[in-house]
Amino acid sequence: MVVYWRPGCPFCISLRLQLRLTRLTYREVNIWKDPDAAAFVRSVADGNETVPTVTVADRPMVNPSKRRVLAAVREHAPHLLPR
Repeated sequence: MVVYWRPGCPFCISLRLQLRLTRLTYREVNIWKDPDAAAFVRSVADGNETVPTVTVADRPMVNPSKRRVLAAVREHAPHLLPR
């Protein structure tokens, strides 16, 4: 699971905090420091750098809720759930 974010984004701050409390295993990528990550986000967000964008098992979700992320993890990557 990868969480694409950028500094100053209130939606990113909120989702990242909520996900930290779940104890899921994931990686965070700042799209302002990684041009390839920014290009990926644009490719799945209609040409926009909409963040947070999250991938679970290579399935992208643009600006998802914590509930949607957890549902995707349960369905596609249950091994990421804390034991």
